[in-house]
Amino acid sequence: MWITLVLNVLLIILIITFVVAFFYYKIKTTNTKEVKISIERDKEKYSINVMKEYIKKQFDEITRMNLYDLALSEEEFERRRNVKYELKKALKGAGYADISDKKYVKTLMFDLLRNNYKVNEYNINHAINFSNYDELTPQDKFEILLHVYKKEYKADALTKIITKYGLDFPKYEFDPNVPSYVITEKEISDIFNKEISQEMLSFDDKLEIVVQRIYQGYKGYSVIDDIRDMNIDGVSGGVSGIPPSFLDQVSGMDDYLDQMNGRKIPMSYDSVWIFFRGKATYLSFLSFGSESELKRVCQNIYKFNNPGQLSESVGYKVNEMKDGSRIVVLRPNFSESWAFFVRKFAPPTLISTEQLLVHKNKEKVIELLKYLIRGARVTAITGEQGCGKTTLLMAIMKYLYPTITIRVQEMAFELHLRKIYPFHNILSLRETETVSGQQGLDVQKKTDGGVNILGEVATDPIAAWMIQMAQVASKFTLFTHHAKTFPNLITSLRNSLLKIGMFNSENVAEVQVVNVINFNIHLKRGTDGTRYIDRITECVPIERKFEYNNDYRKTTDMDKKLDKFMDNAVEYFRHMTETSNYTYHNIVQFKDGEYIFVHPITETNIQAMRENMSPEDIKEFDNFIDIAWR
Repeated sequence: MWITLVLNVLLIILIITFVVAFFYYKIKTTNTKEVKISIERDKEKYSINVMKEYIKKQFDEITRMNLYDLALSEEEFERRRNVKYELKKALKGAGYADISDKKYVKTLMFDLLRNNYKVNEYNINHAINFSNYDELTPQDKFEILLHVYKKEYKADALTKIITKYGLDFPKYEFDPNVPSYVITEKEISDIFNKEISQEMLSFDDKLEIVVQRIYQGYKGYSVIDDIRDMNIDGVSGGVSGIPPSFLDQVSGMDDYLDQMNGRKIPMSYDSVWIFFRGKATYLSFLSFGSESELKRVCQNIYKFNNPGQLSESVGYKVNEMKDGSRIVVLRPNFSESWAFFVRKFAPPTLISTEQLLVHKNKEKVIELLKYLIRGARVTAITGEQGCGKTTLLMAIMKYLYPTITIRVQEMAFELHLRKIYPFHNILSLRETETVSGQQGLDVQKKTDGGVNILGEVATDPIAAWMIQMAQVASKFTLFTHHAKTFPNLITSLRNSLLKIGMFNSENVAEVQVVNVINFNIHLKRGTDGTRYIDRITECVPIERKFEYNNDYRKTTDMDKKLDKFMDNAVEYFRHMTETSNYTYHNIVQFKDGEYIFVHPITETNIQAMRENMSPEDIKEFDNFIDIAWR
């Protein structure tokens, strides 16, 4: 009986244990599934794309809300109306690269995510995995690095990173025999591992980085959004890699892949380049991610001041951004892929010849530039793209007498001289769809202009404008051009006059040009990105004197009359077929790392310069002439 009782008790205990274990297992399994589901939901909820959609929705509600339907008090109505107005204005300005509007929008996004969306120290890692640096992408690491450096160096953050770690030196990354300027994924990872530790980033830092990532995919310019704001020469995209249209050309694709030796094929949307201190540098670790994202950037980045629609029939747009940067956007079928070029210009505090020219004997060159401007000499600043023509032109304008008025004609506003010289009498004009450059020039003649500046002589009509401006309506003219040599400059301007029909004779057209141009400042950019004045050239027109014989009137012999007429005809055709109407010489030349004064200025130009200078400057100029070419 006792044995039966014990067995029954044990059986009951066993059954109870089994039931308890079964329910425990069920509960644990259910909880685990719920935890997994919860984690997956959080991963999705706090991902960049979902939070971006949340921000869009919130901003739409704020900007489209009908406040009259809410029955608000007067005070609350005014507050909400101001918020609505400010947000609308900021969203529009942020799309035009307005730094203050961008900051306002990001601050509002920050507050919405932290206070309303409940982003915290834990779930923020679903957006960017700050808890495990090994899982960060090259873009994540770069943006964290840039954020950390921006806190101390602001717009010089990227410059500081590049110079501190020597990232602007050529590397043999793509070809063992040919160096190129590139910043690689490995370099960014090495710098990140050296600079950034887990405890370095506060929650606010992490949220600011996430906000920037959301912003650049919403109202910003994708991966170049923060880069564009840095103090660099420029940034471009879509200018390397394989255009999508190339993939449609199936024939020959296998051979192309074989040539790539198994390397990842970069697409056009993997193309991010910066122009840093004269060097075109490829950021191989960054990508727009898709053709549609590159297209979105191209379609939005040029929109400041409503320049018109970019379309298949209008395949490119040239405009400026709100901060004065020049923007050029191109699209298929005009270009082989979507592409853009942002050209930034040095901020006003950096515009000085003392900082632009760094080589030996630069002081005398700077003094010469001052006298060319104060002497009212028509001067062409020439050189290849990116060599610093526009920057030098902005810098030397400080030597102009404040009493002389300045009128500027440009294709797109680039010089922005009034930002640098706010106390000078300056007015800039540009072409529009309804006002041509010629009409702008005609208007300029009625605006009391003292010196006329042409931003860039790049087309035949503009060359004709330059000649007109230099001959009439102003004291003197300054302009930039892409000519490589001084004869190339004269020939190019002469041919432009012929092409638009101003002249029919090459000789007459050339005479017009050489009688206008006084000096040519030619800039170069070294292979290391260094910019310098290669030469300063003086143009010396050759005066032709026609010595015709009028003795045919004194004779009645027809044969003698004919002989004398033929002598005059020979003299005429000799002058009309002269090989050149000018000579030229370099007054300054760059050689072996220093500026050398080679040939003195001709007496004709010296006297003309003295006539335009103040008495004090005349004395200093005479002294300079005496010692400069010794």
